[in-house]
Amino acid sequence: MANKTSAKKAARQSVKRQAINVARKTSIKTAFKKVTTALQEGKTEAEIQKLFNDAQSKCARAKGKKTLHAKTASRKVSRLALKVKAHFEQPVAEVKVTKKTVAKKAKK
Repeated sequence: MANKTSAKKAARQSVKRQAINVARKTSIKTAFKKVTTALQEGKTEAEIQKLFNDAQSKCARAKGKKTLHAKTASRKVSRLALKVKAHFEQPVAEVKVTKKTVAKKAKK
């Protein structure tokens, strides 16, 4: 236990900050889970976009408050965005690439 009054105050502030940071991280995890469950349940694009925007804003807030590292927050949002984008993109017909097609394109 701290002996000086300033150290005692710092210890009290640390406990408060820890509680706030844990709550913030938990809310981020919950927001991300809501988006992934909405994707699995097949909700509409508007609903999923609203949930995604909420998750993104919570992540940005945590980044600004230094609860999450900036690159960690960006990585989490980026991966979630890829999942959302992949869910709503139409599958494109794949073109089989062979040596002949590559050679034809090289001649042009």
